[in-house]
Amino acid sequence: MTSLKPLPWRVPAPRPPWTHPARRAAAATLRTASAVLARMARRVAVPAQRVSDPLPRTLEFYASAGAPEGALYVNGELVGWIPGVKRL
Repeated sequence: MTSLKPLPWRVPAPRPPWTHPARRAAAATLRTASAVLARMARRVAVPAQRVSDPLPRTLEFYASAGAPEGALYVNGELVGWIPGVKRL
């Protein structure tokens, strides 16, 4: 008579993905390459030009002899007339 013993069988537990040495090495290589490329990009980047603040607008009003009556100027350009107004 033969006796057969059942063999214990179970699915091996999978290792977490971050424990695979090849994956860890690839991640370290990519992080290093990223840091090197970032340093190179900062070195060759053209600094941004500073945008100067615009000058404040100047409002001018002329109602004197020789000037059109009630002329209204902004930054030296005529923008209109104020009818009936001779001084502000």
